[in-house]
Amino acid sequence: MSLSAIPPPPIPAAAETASPAIGPGPVLSIVIPTLNEAGNVAELVSRIDRALAGVAWEVIFVDDNSPDGTAAAAKRLGLSDRRVRCIRRVERRGLAGACIEGILSSAAPYVAVMDADLQHDEAILLRMLARLAAGDIDLVVGTRYVEGGSADVFDAKRGRLSRIATRIAQRFLGTQLSDPMSGFFMLRREVVEAMAGDLSSEGFKILLDIVTTAGGKLRVAEEPFVFRARFSGESKFDSRVGIEFLGLLLGKMTFGVVNPRFLLFALVGTAGLGVHLVVLKASLLYASAFFPAAQSLATFTAMGNNFVLNNFLTYRDRRLRGLAMLKGFAGFCVIGAAGAVTNVGIASFFYTERPVWWLAGMTGALMGLLWNYTMSSRFVWHTR
Repeated sequence: MSLSAIPPPPIPAAAETASPAIGPGPVLSIVIPTLNEAGNVAELVSRIDRALAGVAWEVIFVDDNSPDGTAAAAKRLGLSDRRVRCIRRVERRGLAGACIEGILSSAAPYVAVMDADLQHDEAILLRMLARLAAGDIDLVVGTRYVEGGSADVFDAKRGRLSRIATRIAQRFLGTQLSDPMSGFFMLRREVVEAMAGDLSSEGFKILLDIVTTAGGKLRVAEEPFVFRARFSGESKFDSRVGIEFLGLLLGKMTFGVVNPRFLLFALVGTAGLGVHLVVLKASLLYASAFFPAAQSLATFTAMGNNFVLNNFLTYRDRRLRGLAMLKGFAGFCVIGAAGAVTNVGIASFFYTERPVWWLAGMTGALMGLLWNYTMSSRFVWHTR
């Protein structure tokens, strides 16, 4: 069945009772991914309650095991208001994966995704729901970049990066959304159910993934809103967000061959090469080491650098600690040694078949990278 053929479900009347625990199930589930947002939970629920008066709704906080007690704060609210649910994820991280998990846990006909920092305007939720309920729209996106919307709260740097990312997505992925980087949207739950297996659980840009995975089959509308200042806590926007955006972009352009985790792994490997060369040069110049000893020290240092960075960045949702980290490093070194053998063997084979040194070298390096990534993912960090 095509996405556009899924009939829109009716919105039942709100329960005529003062108790949120009695009545029909929710019409709308609002999925809110969280990491260290304890100070925003109560205020956000209060604002949603005022914005959706007369609508049967629920909030699903999907928390990535926040050390500040975000999950506990959400569960305390849930004790007195059964419209508030919380999924606490352990050893799993990432906004996209949290959103997918939250949406798939819902039974409501409509689901919304919004941030926990109160920068998204909950007042437009009712308008978004009305547009979906009319039956001719599959997805409504909250946008900052049409008349009536604004992102003036951004500083100059973040505003510039947002505009650049928007133009890149529009140019290379063919989306016509004015704000494809938006994290504020609402859609029929069946839309996500139909494509869940094709969505990436990594990265931050779940909306862009949904739109591109649908391949132009979604009927989309936009609702302007004014992006507000953060209510409490610290922004999660950092360089990793940009890297994961590039990973998603490459993943969609290569039909899933490249993903954000692989891109990070490759970048860490590139940094490791720089570390290797610096240590090698320093050992030869300042320690008067023989080349084999200098090369060995440089190799071990680069492996340590790569392991630490991968553990902290590439596999941060599967981060190893304590004894597991030592065992993981040993396994990473063994895999790296096997990868070096793979690199040399394949490069040598290609060179005998076609003696073009740079082509043989690049082929060997690529095969070594793929080996290291695949084996490390499977046997060191135990992920796909």
